[in-house]
Amino acid sequence: MPIDTKFIGKEYKPVCYVVGQEKIKEYALAIGDHNPLYLDSEVAKKSSYGHIIAPPMFVVVFAKECMDALFTDKELNINFARLLHGEQEFNFHKIVKSGDTIKSIGKIKNIFQKGNNDFVELETKSYNQHKELAVEGLWTFVIRG
Repeated sequence: MPIDTKFIGKEYKPVCYVVGQEKIKEYALAIGDHNPLYLDSEVAKKSSYGHIIAPPMFVVVFAKECMDALFTDKELNINFARLLHGEQEFNFHKIVKSGDTIKSIGKIKNIFQKGNNDFVELETKSYNQHKELAVEGLWTFVIRG
């Protein structure tokens, strides 16, 4: 049964994530990025940022709970075993630094079908503690029919 388009526009509860310096370092090492701005506190302090900064794709860490809300939404009844990650797009506005508190809001932007497959687009907007937009994401998921 296709996912009902009546859920387009549904917004999920905001989630907050405190960005930790060690989490940034772990993430950077896990992806093999040895940029000293991600790993070396002394280099980062001397930079214009003044702190360890997060690699751009660290967004997957602080926006994860938005995706979890979508995946576990009983109203949508997504068959997780048939779920594929389709694609993602981002607009980056502010550098995310260690010590930032990021508030992310997830909203279903679109639901459509192609053949036997359902597509769900989740829009996320993540703001820092100064209420500045840090990053916008569009995550497309495919539920195979």
